[in-house]
Amino acid sequence: MKSLLSVLFCLCMALGAAPTAAKAEANCAKPSKPVVSLKFGSRYKDGDPSRSDVDKVSNAQVNKALAPVEKFIRTLAKSANKAVARGGDVDYADCVVISLAHWAKADALSEMKSFTANLSVGSRLAAFGMVYSQVRGYSQREDDKALIEAWLLRRAKEQMLFWEEDATYGSKRGNLRAWATLGVNLAAMLAEDEVALRWSAWSATFLQCQALADGSLPQEMKRGKYALHYQLHAIAPMVTTTLLLETQGHSINGVCDNALRRIVNFALSDLATGEKSQAYSGKVQSYFDGTEELRAFELAWIEAYLKLYDDPAVDNFAEGLRPFSHSKLGGNQELVWSNGFF
Repeated sequence: MKSLLSVLFCLCMALGAAPTAAKAEANCAKPSKPVVSLKFGSRYKDGDPSRSDVDKVSNAQVNKALAPVEKFIRTLAKSANKAVARGGDVDYADCVVISLAHWAKADALSEMKSFTANLSVGSRLAAFGMVYSQVRGYSQREDDKALIEAWLLRRAKEQMLFWEEDATYGSKRGNLRAWATLGVNLAAMLAEDEVALRWSAWSATFLQCQALADGSLPQEMKRGKYALHYQLHAIAPMVTTTLLLETQGHSINGVCDNALRRIVNFALSDLATGEKSQAYSGKVQSYFDGTEELRAFELAWIEAYLKLYDDPAVDNFAEGLRPFSHSKLGGNQELVWSNGFF
């Protein structure tokens, strides 16, 4: 009799669980089609060593190829932020998990068919990790979560191999390596992979130690009118990875004579005129020649930086720009860093 009751109990539980899972899926927008393969060339004209002379046709092709991934990331970040803002809303959290699991089941981003695709995938890996980390604790879809974490770790290990074996001398020292390092760190944290975690700590240290005495990053200062732009682009994952490593017990804070603080101070002190970056690159910077305007999301890393360092000057600088949001850093930065996800 006990055996029969046990069977009936399990059957009732299973029947009761099915509508709940179905309801969660029904309440979510249809997951976007997974992007499995990417192949595209450089955004910049051939023969330009500074990689600052944009090829309009090639740039459009790159944007078109990445557009579905970028749209997916923005959608996920919005849902994750809503889950957090509503005190751990399970429906929004499950929607993020369901959508990511759909991509994981398809083994998305597993076929990088060009060198530049491999360079670009790291920041998208970082975005998925930042988004998923916010909702992981709210969702009880354990099978889906296991799929996601294994998928992210596969992509992370591929990135580690790429940056060690295939990346060029210059790219190994640049902003895209910094984004990949953040992506690997998050995947390693989620999957509790100590080897990948230690690689992220080493890679983050290596990148910060490239800084010159004034905090300029030599690889970014080669980028013509985009030198300051790309220094800022490198800072975002550098700061975020450093903060994560601090919480993970793998602190690199203060390496190479407080390199990170020098890197940040160089960039912020150059935002008024761009003259420091111009002196290195020989070009008026993009923020001052009419090419582009500085956007608030490029400074979204400030919230993480202020978790690392008590810096009233930076805090005051940021006050008029808040709230900061950056989809590849998980969306709304106040929500990301105020709820103890990391």
